[in-house]
Amino acid sequence: MEFTAAAEAFATHLATVRRLSPATVRAYRSDLRDLAASVGDGPIRDIDLDALRDWLWLATQRGDARSTLARRAAAARSFFAWAKDEELISIDPSLRLVTPKLGRTLPTVASRDGMRVLLDAQRSLAATGDPDALRDHAVLELLYASGMRVSELCGLDIDDLDQDRATARVLGKGSKERVVPYGRPAREAISAWITRGRPVFAARAEAASPAVFLAPRGGRIGPRLVYALVARTLGPVVGAENVGPHALRHSAATHLLDGGADLRAVQEILGHASLGTTQIYTHVSAERLAESYRLAHPRA
Repeated sequence: MEFTAAAEAFATHLATVRRLSPATVRAYRSDLRDLAASVGDGPIRDIDLDALRDWLWLATQRGDARSTLARRAAAARSFFAWAKDEELISIDPSLRLVTPKLGRTLPTVASRDGMRVLLDAQRSLAATGDPDALRDHAVLELLYASGMRVSELCGLDIDDLDQDRATARVLGKGSKERVVPYGRPAREAISAWITRGRPVFAARAEAASPAVFLAPRGGRIGPRLVYALVARTLGPVVGAENVGPHALRHSAATHLLDGGADLRAVQEILGHASLGTTQIYTHVSAERLAESYRLAHPRA
């Protein structure tokens, strides 16, 4: 089988059998297309370890980040393992493909005071009754209160909310469902949006949408709009231009741990499969503690 045809069959397998998210399937497809551009669209059995190493070497020459190289190496290994299982190849050339080691970086985290100023400002804007402001306030409050991913927020339907208990049912990575709590400020912001703002946008749609958050034309809100909102509002708070919704997730987790929350409880809220993933936030808290110590202790 030719490489391009095999890659498309693999992408279909990821979407229909493994049921990975559309974003993950797009990433795998993009990585394999990049590999095809390097090795050509010949028979898949002709690709060997040297060709894969050359592909990654070219990526380093382009200046690709180590995280990108690691993801592409993982995509290649997953693809060739599938190809061997499907008997498209007899030998897996990716078995000895080395993944570049990643340096762990601490995530961007806003301060408690910074988040308070940001959300108070959004609350004041929402008080004008403007539908965009009502939605933006509810989005920011919910992202920070629950620590949910932007894809989970965009996928929320009205039926997923229990406004009496202040909980939301979200569909996370690997189609795993979990229930996350949120606080009173988020509940009030969501209630104001649903009762005063959402009907304005819903009236513009050709067909009714079950989504909690709508775009101005009445359809389900998309990640790009949420990214733009967070960059505009949170960027000045943390001093970064390219900050995205994940920074609110990072901030929520760090502030929970700072407040004494159990690490496993934070793992459940965030929907992490591994506790090791959640532990990065203990390092963030330790960094913040060390900084406070350096600023305040006379012998620091």
